[in-house]
Amino acid sequence: MTDPTDSISIENVVASTAIGHELELQHVAMDLDGANYDPEQFPGLVYRTQEPKSAALIFRSGKIVCTGANSIDAVHESLAIVFDKLRALELPIDEDPEITVQNIVASADLGVTLNLNAIAIGLGLENIEYEPEQFPGLVYRLDEPAVVALLFGSGKLVITGGKQPEDATSAVSVIGERLDSLGLL
Repeated sequence: MTDPTDSISIENVVASTAIGHELELQHVAMDLDGANYDPEQFPGLVYRTQEPKSAALIFRSGKIVCTGANSIDAVHESLAIVFDKLRALELPIDEDPEITVQNIVASADLGVTLNLNAIAIGLGLENIEYEPEQFPGLVYRLDEPAVVALLFGSGKLVITGGKQPEDATSAVSVIGERLDSLGLL
């Protein structure tokens, strides 16, 4: 059997930063090519980078949320582009604003079909949410690492809530070990 940790793929990294002062988003939107700003639909300005692919959500407060990147490096590259674009508009941006990873979403494949009913009973109901009539996956809240995993009958997993890529690796290992010890793998 192949190691399920080899199948891990980072799907989305969400990070936040701040430039330290308020912005007049209507003016920024007019001057920043490719920016989308429709305050009726969303309170922030959306600026998308293509290489690496991500979206920066820029708020009046000066806070910026980067989403859609597939690695922490891509977040830093995307935000560097955003900072440079804002500096080109003569907005005062610190040389190296602090960037905080808020959430990493990863996917993985255990390589076997899963009996979610047996898993719900075997792992104990205190950390599990499983209502197949509502959602086809089993929600498993891990304490260590502090993430939430969605397990599907296909053997596929989605891990969310991590702050570093190693959290997904650790979660897949822990889940695999627990399911194996219960004879469910």
